[in-house]
Amino acid sequence: MADREQPVTLRTRKFIRNALLGRKQMVVDVLHPNRANVSKDELRQKLAELYKANKDSVSCFGFRTQYGGGKSTGFALIYDSNEALRKFEPHYRKVRYGMASKIEKPSRQQRKQRKNRAKTVRGTAKTKGASKDKKKK
Repeated sequence: MADREQPVTLRTRKFIRNALLGRKQMVVDVLHPNRANVSKDELRQKLAELYKANKDSVSCFGFRTQYGGGKSTGFALIYDSNEALRKFEPHYRKVRYGMASKIEKPSRQQRKQRKNRAKTVRGTAKTKGASKDKKKK
């Protein structure tokens, strides 16, 4: 992993202190020459050191690498406390950071098929299964 030792520079811009949501929010420019990209986990660690915060209260997302490489831009949120993060952060991002478990549900196609099967039974007496054949005229 010689990639990890390569220097990475973080620059923040459009910094806003959002008191209502208890966080600091900013656009992050990551300069990473001679390196494909930087992991979000590593970025969270570096931002936590930079802003003297806990790594668990930092959220990074939406990173895109510029054409030609060497620079990525994304968004970061640094919450004042873990309670604020748990209250305002979307569930899917909490799942990414290991703070919540993913809700297991059937696939979208299975849910649609079940809905359509239920439509055929609607209005008939509840039996083991609905009969498919109808009276022919």
